[in-house]
Amino acid sequence: MKQLEKTKLVFGLVWEISPSYFFLLFINSLGYSAQILVNVILPKYLIDGLMIKESLQVLFQWVLLIAIANLVLAFIKKTTKRFLDVKEKEVYWHIERAFAKKIMSVEYQNLEDPYYLDLKERASFAMMNQGAVYNLITNFLSFLNQLLTVIGLIAIMFRLSWILVVSLLGMVGITLFIYRAFSKYQQQFFADLLPINRKYGYYVGLSFEKNLHKDVRLYGMSPMLGDLVTSYNKEINRWFTKFHRKQGLYMGLFQVVVVMQTIFAYGFVSIKTLTSGISIGDLTMYVSSAVSFSSAVIALGTAIVSISQMLAYLEPFAELMNVPDEEKLQGDKKLETVETIEFDHVTFAYPKTDKKILDDISFRINKGEKISIVGLNGAGKSTVVKLLCRLYKPEVGSIKINGIDIFEYDHESYLKTLAAVFQDFKLFNFTIEENITCRPVGVDTKLVEKLIKDVAMEEKIKELPHGINSLFGKEYDDEGVEFSGGQAQKIAIARALYKDASLVILDEPTSALDPIAEAEIYEKFNSLVGDKTALYISHRMSSSVFCDKVLVIREGKIEAFDSHKNLMLDEEGIYYELFTSQAKNYRLEALN
Repeated sequence: MKQLEKTKLVFGLVWEISPSYFFLLFINSLGYSAQILVNVILPKYLIDGLMIKESLQVLFQWVLLIAIANLVLAFIKKTTKRFLDVKEKEVYWHIERAFAKKIMSVEYQNLEDPYYLDLKERASFAMMNQGAVYNLITNFLSFLNQLLTVIGLIAIMFRLSWILVVSLLGMVGITLFIYRAFSKYQQQFFADLLPINRKYGYYVGLSFEKNLHKDVRLYGMSPMLGDLVTSYNKEINRWFTKFHRKQGLYMGLFQVVVVMQTIFAYGFVSIKTLTSGISIGDLTMYVSSAVSFSSAVIALGTAIVSISQMLAYLEPFAELMNVPDEEKLQGDKKLETVETIEFDHVTFAYPKTDKKILDDISFRINKGEKISIVGLNGAGKSTVVKLLCRLYKPEVGSIKINGIDIFEYDHESYLKTLAAVFQDFKLFNFTIEENITCRPVGVDTKLVEKLIKDVAMEEKIKELPHGINSLFGKEYDDEGVEFSGGQAQKIAIARALYKDASLVILDEPTSALDPIAEAEIYEKFNSLVGDKTALYISHRMSSSVFCDKVLVIREGKIEAFDSHKNLMLDEEGIYYELFTSQAKNYRLEALN
């Protein structure tokens, strides 16, 4: 992506967040440049006054003017800088939020695509580890400051000699060339280091992942993880040893040229003073201008190089932000309620794989029907749900709701009609009520309490000090509650019931429950769903008995789609085999 496009993207985001930020940048830059120019120009008149022995009153006026000008300009700089510091954090947080929102807005299949996962990782690294956005904004402020300063100093020095300006620019060009060469090396260095750093970060992160501690301790994995972290740490240190040597070489050359610039400026202006008869005040002003000019141009060039470097780091961020949002890829029809669901010759394989997970499947579900989807592991049961939730698109065929392709519906209205509890559902570090309602205000507390009772969690939550306002998890609250797997699943089911959706999906959410508890939950859930359409996916057959129909999937194809009663008549079918084998196991468990 071109530098201009990336600049436009980042500063477009900043403008959306806070237009006043740019106004503050400009005022701060004016104050910065004005103070440098004041301290270059005004002392000339004070020194000339001293040389010609002006009256104390005149000299005092010049001293007072210099002091007041510095005081006013310093106040402007400090005040705007204070506001800028606050605004910078606000802007940075909002850009982080925009980044997070973007991750949540792109098509779900992108989040399981290795290319986009790597892109997200590199974008996150640039944001968090390299502070690319913050440094871009900071260097842009420096660029403005130095640009206005350079323009003012050039105007002063041209009064003495254009040769001085051109010579200084030539030396500045050498310093910028050195700095640019080092920046390119630095940029390539971090690009090459990123894969190692990602592995290091991954293994370090495992040490803080509480869900892994049981396995780590039980299998004695600590030495292995420790050795891996140590080896990557040593490798990173070897890389940085080479980097700092290179940095020392470049910065040494840089300082040599800077010293030569200062010597040249003093020498040139001194010769001009002797040969052209300029005053001591002029000598002071031109030397000060030359030295300030060199510093300002170097700072200006450094800012430009740094801006270029940060934009290069932000390449993955910019690419990710330009990925189309999922809702922009959808239609505009509104979906009010689910009347019918139809899979029409749907074939699907996950991105970048050739294996067909679903192969030419077709079936129809009517409003209010309760459907159980069963099959062996890898048969494609959960994939049916992912497709129905529009997390993926079919390769061939279409999925229709109410006779219309699901991708023709408006994104928001479509999602409002679905509620699902997935196998890998999550509860968050919010209150129990917020985990169920998914919103902090405007909730129906009575309905929450009823649902908690319906999923048999009433007694457990009554025992908690803060009831439904108890925080889930102890990461941020010592009084937070830790639920067992089965209890957490019941809360997730209550969350699905709270959402008034016309289609409810349970994708093996009760796997942590014993068969009897699972059957009770399903029976209760079935009555709570009422006339809504419901899909049940489970390895166990608890839901099949009371469902209207059972969809049997085998190796990506539909083997049967009928009632439990009719399917049990086919003693050669896989459904009969699965059901009877599980029933036998349950009887054995009961005897034991």
